Amino acid sequence: GKEVVIANAIIAILTIGGQQLFSFFTFSCPCHVGQNLIYGLAFLGVPALILLIVGYALNNQTWRLVTGRRSRFEKVTSSNRLLQCKLVCFVLCSITGRALVAPVTWLAVTLINGSYYICAVSEFVPGYYYGAAPNVTASERSRVLATFPCSQLVPPELSRARDEVILLLRYQSQVAGWLLIAVVVITVFLSYCLASCFSPLSFLHFRYWSSYVHNEQELFDEATEQHSRLYAMQHVKKFFGFVPGSENVKEIRIPSLREWQAISGLAFLKRVDEEHYDYSLLHDWALKERANGKYLRIDED
Repeated sequence: GKEVVIANAIIAILTIGGQQLFSFFTFSCPCHVGQNLIYGLAFLGVPALILLIVGYALNNQTWRLVTGRRSRFEKVTSSNRLLQCKLVCFVLCSITGRALVAPVTWLAVTLINGSYYICAVSEFVPGYYYGAAPNVTASERSRVLATFPCSQLVPPELSRARDEVILLLRYQSQVAGWLLIAVVVITVFLSYCLASCFSPLSFLHFRYWSSYVHNEQELFDEATEQHSRLYAMQHVKKFFGFVPGSENVKEIRIPSLREWQAISGLAFLKRVDEEHYDYSLLHDWALKERANGKYLRIDED
């Protein structure tokens, strides 16, 4: 839908801006043998991995899929298990597609920029690319190549060779970045085509279904808010003796010390029976205790 496209575009733009700031303020190649590869790959892969995890965590479908999954699996019959697995796989693919927007954008932008890739693989460039002397040892060649990302560390006689190596590595990095973008775009396009081909709904029917699901979710959220507020209001009224927001309050209830202690502290979701839970300590108190005790009348004025 349009909302998904707009959200993905915003995520991609924010990722590009974050990558540029991240590269400008934090990236500084060590220009040392053995450290360049680790440093460059860390800047390439670790932020992408973090963005992927954040993408999973911020998607409500992830928590809808995993919350209570263990208890539901125990009740699934064998006849429905295959259908359940297909549905889980489909939802996982959908979640993964949304979660990959930011990390793929990060990898594509960093590869097109080329700085991380140049730092990571500079020491592995073959000698014939820059005319290295045959009598130079492999360790010495790697040490010299490792300094190429830092122009101030390169001897003047190797300045031309350094420029050639940097151009070569930037070319490789940018080609890899554009290939990544092309592969992702083609994969997304083909995925949507296949999903549309196998859809049991026609085009207009699918648009109606999407609109229905969207409206149902909005109405459900509104009903959930109102229902939980009214349900909680009954328990609060029982504890304090009046409904919050009432204009004509005749009397209020004075809770005892034992009752204050009963609703204070930490509590987990408590199972009452096979179908019901206590949501809080106040909820548990309201269902178990009678609202006796001291009441105080309120002056009309």
